[in-house]
Amino acid sequence: MEEKCAIKEDITQLIGNTPMVYLNNVVDGCIARIAAKLEMMEPCSSVKDRIAYSMIKDAEDKGLITPGKTVLIEPTGGNTGIGLAFIAAVKGYKLILVMPASYSIERRIVSLAFGAKLYLTDPAKGTIGSIEKAHELSSTVPNSFMLHQFENPANPKIHYETTGPEIWRDSGGKVDILVAGIGTGGTITGAGNFLKEKNPEIKVYGVEPVESAVLSGGQPGDHLIQGLGSGMIPAVLDVNLLDEVIQVSSKEAIETAKLLSLKEGLLVGFSSGAAATAAINLAKRPENAGKLIVVIFPSFGERYLSTALFDSIRHEAENMTFE
Repeated sequence: MEEKCAIKEDITQLIGNTPMVYLNNVVDGCIARIAAKLEMMEPCSSVKDRIAYSMIKDAEDKGLITPGKTVLIEPTGGNTGIGLAFIAAVKGYKLILVMPASYSIERRIVSLAFGAKLYLTDPAKGTIGSIEKAHELSSTVPNSFMLHQFENPANPKIHYETTGPEIWRDSGGKVDILVAGIGTGGTITGAGNFLKEKNPEIKVYGVEPVESAVLSGGQPGDHLIQGLGSGMIPAVLDVNLLDEVIQVSSKEAIETAKLLSLKEGLLVGFSSGAAATAAINLAKRPENAGKLIVVIFPSFGERYLSTALFDSIRHEAENMTFE
C-alpha cells in the first residue's frame, strides 16, 4: 500500500488545527475544568494567521487583488499584520502596515523581516488613529487595497469554519462555555456562533480591559492588554451572541500570564492572561460546577519580551554577568 505524503505545499496549509490542553496548576478553587486552545501554535504564533489567510483568499476569489500588482494596506495591533506579512511574502504581495507606536518592538521586527513596510501612529490615538492613517495611505498609494479586519466578514467566517468546529471536535462535543478576548470580535463571533448552533445551551463570554470597557458601556482608555480593547465596538462583532462581557485589568492579565509560564509551562501574551483570568473566575462560579470551559490563548509570549509583561525578568537577564 502506497504511503500518503503529509508534506504541505506551502506554509499557509499549516494554519489551523491547533491543540487544546487542560489547565492543571492555576485552577485552585475552580469547580469547572478549563481547556486552553493554543493559538500560539499557528505558523506565525497567533490566532490572527487564520484571518490573514481568510481575508487575502476571499479578496483573491472575488478578483479584487492580484499578486505582484496589488499593494495591501492594513491597520493592525501587530499580530494581524504579521499574519498578513508572512502570507504576502509567500504569495508575492507588497504590504503596508500601520501600527500604534506603543506596541512591542518584536511586532515591528517580525513585520519588517517578512518584507512589510511599516508606519507608526500616535499611541494616544489608539487603534482609531491607525485606521485613519491607513485610509489616508490607501487614497494615495496606487493599486492599493485595504482588508478592513474590523469589518471584513471573512474574519468571523474563518472562525465559524475552522476554530469553532475544531473546539467542538476536540472536546468531543462536551464544551459548555467559550471564553475569548475581544479585539476585532472575529474569533468569538465565528466560533461562538458555530458552537451555539451545535448546542444552544453553550455560553459565550467576551473579555475586555477594565480600563477600556467600551463593550460594557464605558469610555475608551489606555491599557496594556495588546490586541484587546480597541476603543470601539467592531462591526464584525455579534454583540447579541455574548452572554456576558467580563472586564479584566492589565495588572490581572499580566499576573495570570506570568503564572501560566511558571505553573503550566505556557508562555503567552497579555490577551491570553486576560482570557485565562476570566476563565478561572467563571470556573469558580457555583452554576458552572462540572462544566468544561474552553478559553482561547491568542498568541505566544515571545512576541512580548520587550513589554511590561516581562519587565522584571528582562532587567534581571540584562544585568547578569559571567563568573
